[in-house]
Amino acid sequence: MTSPTLSDIEILARGAGQILRAGYGKSHQINLKGEIDLVTEIDRETEAYLLGVIQNRFPDHTIYSEESGFLPGQDSQVWYIDPLDGTVNYAHGVPIFSVSIAYAENGKVILGAVFDPMQNEFFSAEKGKGAWVNGKPIRVSNTKDLNSSLLVTGFPYDIRTNPNTNLDHYANLSLLSQGVRRLGSAAIDLAYVASGRLDGFWEISIHSWDIAAGALMVEEAGGKVTDVYGGPDYLASPPTIIATNARIHQELVAAING
Repeated sequence: MTSPTLSDIEILARGAGQILRAGYGKSHQINLKGEIDLVTEIDRETEAYLLGVIQNRFPDHTIYSEESGFLPGQDSQVWYIDPLDGTVNYAHGVPIFSVSIAYAENGKVILGAVFDPMQNEFFSAEKGKGAWVNGKPIRVSNTKDLNSSLLVTGFPYDIRTNPNTNLDHYANLSLLSQGVRRLGSAAIDLAYVASGRLDGFWEISIHSWDIAAGALMVEEAGGKVTDVYGGPDYLASPPTIIATNARIHQELVAAING
């Protein structure tokens, strides 16, 4: 069984990041996947690069990727790829976006990387070994309660038609915490929780490729990750997620389900 290393994933993520940085700030060909769900030619170019390398080196692996969807292979070796997490930001020239890559074996994510090319921050994690940013170990925050926490969330692309908009949770938790941010890249949200910059993250409508890498980072940095009900299988379909520094986890679960 041929498996990638964390170094392999770093090379992939940085290569994809170079494509994103080179295209940033230029005029883009924008298509709509939904009423407000964008895709650009850079999404597709970056994905083509990633898929090309992975399928050449690991041709029998399964891949879940945002633009191409499910590419079948061995169930025991699975990649989760988001070539551009934060497409709306990117298309508008907002410099908050990332590449997210995760690799799982036998149902467990064991390698993860989130690369922010604009800040040149490479977040990574390996199961059982820790989490890092640019090679330096990271840990979740020490914030002890929800009242003192700075949170982050996102909203579904079908917010205009989906009754589960997350707006009620956003309003409620804005009153129960120090504040709630909305950065526009779930992978960066999770990396920031892992590195202690934010205390908690939740989303009620998300995709596995958005969260697989970042969730591993939070866990390896000492945090806790569950679905929104507090259950362990946050990658189950349809994925939902709460990721925290562990100390505020039960409070956040209770607030969302109260």
